[in-house]
Amino acid sequence: MQLKALLSRIPTRTVRGRDDVEITSICYDSRQAKPGSLFVAMRGEHVDGHDYVAQAAARGAAGVVVDHEAAQVPEDVAYIEVTSTQAAMPALAGAFYHQPSLKLRLCGVTGTNGKTTTTYLLKHICERAMLRCGLIGTVRYEIGDEILPSSHTTPQSLDLQALLAQMRDAGCKAAVMEVSSHALAQDRVGGVEFDAAVFTNLTQDHLDYHRSIQAYFDAKARLFTEILPQQFKKKAVAIVNIDDRYGAELCTRLPKTVRLITYGVGNKADFRASNFKTEPAGTSYQLDAQDRSYLVRLPLIGRFNIYNSLAALAASSAMGVQLRAAVLSLAGAPSVPGRVQLVPAKRNFQVYVDYAHTDDALSNVIRTLRELNPRRLIVVFGCGGDRDKSKRPLMGRAAEQGGDLAIITSDNPRSEDPAAIIRDIEKGFQGDNYEVVIDRREAIERAVALAQPRDIILIAGKGHENYQQFAKATLPFDDVQVARSAIEARPVELT
Repeated sequence: MQLKALLSRIPTRTVRGRDDVEITSICYDSRQAKPGSLFVAMRGEHVDGHDYVAQAAARGAAGVVVDHEAAQVPEDVAYIEVTSTQAAMPALAGAFYHQPSLKLRLCGVTGTNGKTTTTYLLKHICERAMLRCGLIGTVRYEIGDEILPSSHTTPQSLDLQALLAQMRDAGCKAAVMEVSSHALAQDRVGGVEFDAAVFTNLTQDHLDYHRSIQAYFDAKARLFTEILPQQFKKKAVAIVNIDDRYGAELCTRLPKTVRLITYGVGNKADFRASNFKTEPAGTSYQLDAQDRSYLVRLPLIGRFNIYNSLAALAASSAMGVQLRAAVLSLAGAPSVPGRVQLVPAKRNFQVYVDYAHTDDALSNVIRTLRELNPRRLIVVFGCGGDRDKSKRPLMGRAAEQGGDLAIITSDNPRSEDPAAIIRDIEKGFQGDNYEVVIDRREAIERAVALAQPRDIILIAGKGHENYQQFAKATLPFDDVQVARSAIEARPVELT
C-alpha cells in the first residue's frame, strides 16, 4: 500500500519527503524496522519510541510517524508529524490490514470480572452455530486451529488488527475479544468495528494505573460511549449487566444511536435468569428473553457464571445466532482454564484453582464453593506486587469473612518484597484464622496437608498462569500442577 493512501486516513501536521513509496509493513519497535516499513513512534510507560526514530531509519524504514520533533532522518525517509501517534496508529493499522473487523461478526467484552469466561462461552456458541470463531484474551489467542500465547489481554492496536486479519484470512466468520481498561485508555481498539459489546461488572482493580474507581469506570465506558457511536459501517448492540450499579449507570450514558440489551436477574432485564439450581456438576436456570422461556443447563458452577452465560447468550443473539440453538449449545460448554478449575484427585477433599485477584472475585468464588457444603473452606491466596495496593486488605477481609482458614502467600511479587505485600493483606484480617507461608509451593502443600474429609481448598489469584514473577526472574509455576503433586504425595486415605 502506498504511503499516501495510508496518510489519507489520518490528520497530519507535517509531511516531508515522498509519499508515493510502497509500505510493506508497519511497526512501533525500531528493531522490527526494515526496507519498506513505516515506523510509528509510540510512547510507553518506560520507553519513548521517538528516541529510536534514527535507528528505524538506519534499518531502512521508508517513513517515520512522530507527534513531536524527533531525530533527523535522511531525506529519502518520509517524515510525518501528527497530533498523537497513539491516536493515529489504530487508523493506520486498520487501513493497512484492510479493516478486518468488517469481515467478522465481532464481540468485545469488558468489565472487571467475567471477561474470559464470557468470551469462552460465546466462542463455543458461535462454533456450535457453524461460525468459525477467533479468540483474543487473557489466557490465549486462537486463530482458526492455531493457538498462540497471550502477550496482553488486549494487544496494541497494530497487533490487534494483525490478529483480526489473520482470523479473517484463516476463514473465521466471527471473533470474540476481551477489551481491557488499559486498552481503552490507550486507544488500542480505535477503528475496530463491533457487532456487540458486553459490560460485565465493575469492582476495584487497576487503581495503580487509573488512580480512581471513577477513572477506571470512565475508561471502560469509552467502549460504549465513544467507540460504538463512531463506527462507520456497523450498528453495534450494547449488552449491559443491569444488576451491577456501574452497569446501570452506563445505561444512562449510552447515546441514543446505540441499541441496548440488558441482562440480570431483576424483572427489568431483557435477558433474565430465575429459578437457579446449583449442583457439583453444574448450574441450571430459567431464561426469559425475547418473549419466550428456556431451560439453560450450564456445566459450570457459581452465580457469577449465570451472569457470564446470560452475557454470552445476549451477545450471540446480537451476532445473529438463534437463541434456542445458543441455549442448547451451552450444555456442552467447555471449562475455562483457571476459572473454578477442579484439580483431579481421588481424595476425600477437593481442590479448586481460580484466577480471582480482586476482593469481589474472591468473594464470589468463595460463595460458590460454599454452596457445595464443605466441612471447611481453606483459602490460599496472595496479591501481586507493583499493582493496586489498596485492594490487598480488601482481599484479606474477603478471605477471612468467607473462609474458615486462610493461608496468605506470594502471588507475583515482581519488584516488591513478598513479606511486605503480605503485611498489607494482613491489615484486612480482624481475627487470627490465617497463616503466613511466603513460598507459594509450600503454602499449597500446607493446605493439602491440613485438608480433612469434605474440606475444599481454594487456590486463588493466578488461575491459568504458568509462571511466577519475581524482581530478577520469572520462574515456571502452575497452581494446578503444584496442587496435583502435593495431593499425589499425600497418602491415600483409608475408607
